Order: sequence, then C-alpha cells, then structure tokens
Amino acid sequence: MRVRVIVRPNSKRDGVTKEGDVLIVSVTDPPRKGKANRKVIELLASYFKVKRSQVSIISGYKSREKVVEVEGLNEKFIS
Repeated sequence: MRVRVIVRPNSKRDGVTKEGDVLIVSVTDPPRKGKANRKVIELLASYFKVKRSQVSIISGYKSREKVVEVEGLNEKFIS
C-alpha cells in the first residue's frame, strides 16, 4: 500500500499523526545525510506494526512530501 507522507524535520518530538488521507511524520533529526528519512521509516514501521524492511520511500527522498510503500498492509488499516 502506498501512503502520502509529509515530514516535519527538526521537531521537538518524534511522532505520526493523521490529517485526512495524509500522514504527518514529525522527526527530531535534521534533514541531512538521510537521518530524517531513516527516522521516518522507523516511525512508520512502528506505526503500522511492520518491519522496517517493509517500509520504503518511493518518491520525494529529498522533499518533505513523500510517497511511502508499506508492504503487507491492507487499505483498511489507514482509514
């Protein structure tokens, strides 16, 4: 399943919230050398209760707006 994600780097706390059909992922890490992206994958894996290897960034690797693929997840989970 593909999910639209907006990343907020340099936040005070790590966390995932849902706004409409978009997930807002706040990370304390800076957007340098892939640190924020690694944290996004870790947080989304925890949020969806899957392994980190099942979460991958499809597009927007250098952008705050991303499309993320989560393997082994059905559409009802995010609704």
